[in-house]
Amino acid sequence: MNGVIIQFFHWYHPGNLWNEFIEKAEYLRNLGFTAVWLPPANKCSLNIEGRGYDVYDLYDLGEFDQKGSIPTRYGTKAEYLLAIQKAHEVGMAVYADIVLNHRMGGDEEEKIMVHQLNEENRNERIAENLEVTAYTRFVFPGRKGVYSDFIWNHQCFSGIDYVIKEGGELKGVFKIHNEYGEEWTDAVSHQLGNYDYLMGADIEYRNPYVVEEMKKWIKWYMDTTKVDGIRLDALKHISSDFLKEWIFYIKTELNPDCYILGEFWKDEAEKIEYFSDKMDDLISCFDAPLHYNFFKASKEGKDYDLSQILKGSFLEKKPVFSVSFVENHDTQQLQALESSVKDWFKPIAYAIILLSDEAYPCVFYPDLFGAEYIDVREDQEVHIIISKVKELPDLLEVRKRFAYGKQIDYFDHPNCVAFVRTGNEKHPGCIVIMSNSDEGFKEIELGKEHADSTYIDFLKNRHEEIHTDENGKAIFYVNPGSVSVWVKKYKP
Repeated sequence: MNGVIIQFFHWYHPGNLWNEFIEKAEYLRNLGFTAVWLPPANKCSLNIEGRGYDVYDLYDLGEFDQKGSIPTRYGTKAEYLLAIQKAHEVGMAVYADIVLNHRMGGDEEEKIMVHQLNEENRNERIAENLEVTAYTRFVFPGRKGVYSDFIWNHQCFSGIDYVIKEGGELKGVFKIHNEYGEEWTDAVSHQLGNYDYLMGADIEYRNPYVVEEMKKWIKWYMDTTKVDGIRLDALKHISSDFLKEWIFYIKTELNPDCYILGEFWKDEAEKIEYFSDKMDDLISCFDAPLHYNFFKASKEGKDYDLSQILKGSFLEKKPVFSVSFVENHDTQQLQALESSVKDWFKPIAYAIILLSDEAYPCVFYPDLFGAEYIDVREDQEVHIIISKVKELPDLLEVRKRFAYGKQIDYFDHPNCVAFVRTGNEKHPGCIVIMSNSDEGFKEIELGKEHADSTYIDFLKNRHEEIHTDENGKAIFYVNPGSVSVWVKKYKP
């Protein structure tokens, strides 16, 4: 089966997502989606304004009156469980988004000792041994110890970005003094000197009680939700020693078939490969370098060498462990990693990830359904409209019916490339041809078994029929800045 994931949310989704998924689940499965990635279901410090990444209580999935309401932005716990059940009923796996890096919205203050660090070099102290107060105590008064009576305090955290000193507020990066040292763990990205700290109250995974609590929590979560896999957020900021132990626990004690997908956000595939190797291939990783190739190609147009589109990608390095995507909630317009692929190139990018033989593709919600939102940038309201990629349903249909068998590449021209999927006993294969400049063409010999055959463009971008000769050879065409998928003519 040609598996494909739908990222069923975006940063500005208005909410009530669980019920929306229930309504759309059968449609998604009919399109060919085999798995859904849902956003974090936990209660947030910003409550219904939170997107799931400002984690307050991982045990509260929209069940307790905390931070101002019972439901999360996306709905109640009961609705979340129904959405997962619906996915399973229609034959889709569910990947839950899990945020392990930090907590936000502490309930009580503690007096703590900290060093203030240079934000551009987190190993350099700019103020030492500061006595401050900070919201590092989480008691979850609305949950009252249900599911877990674990109390988080400053011994559970390695850093924080907001403290109070002598009546004044200080913001920055502060290393908390705890039993586990005054320095960061070394088992993280060394960007900015040490990238252990990202945001909020940064979790201290050298604390064995924290590790045990997180094992207890993931067992409760998987038992409660019955999810089939997890997407892990912000992995370059989390101790790889902890991650390996925790993931090994999941795979050996909870579910050996649990699919684990990590966001290790690097634009160099070698660094993702190094991390993947360090994790003993226990997890897959998003292919950020391929996304940046798409972004660059869409900006440069005909000046981009299309024959190099896969160069430097994680797909090229470790295809079995890569997940390919065109856009996600972090890269969409007005977000922190904004790098939106231009509309004209999206059909080409989706053709590459959906129809290549080794890719495990992930489709972004707005590219299928569209999106419209308003946010503030530099004190100005900005109105964004993301249009649907009109070719997406047909590309998904091609993946379902034709994109099987060996792949033969014709990446031999800077502005026009193609690849052939040869098919198998049940699926007839296809020819994918793309141009980032003028009208293009490729002469392709398919073999005598395809002699005297007629081909049509499944995407209907080209309207002629193409006929192969007695050797199965023909010239296949593509429009300027476009993609065509040629398949044997069939009766609808």
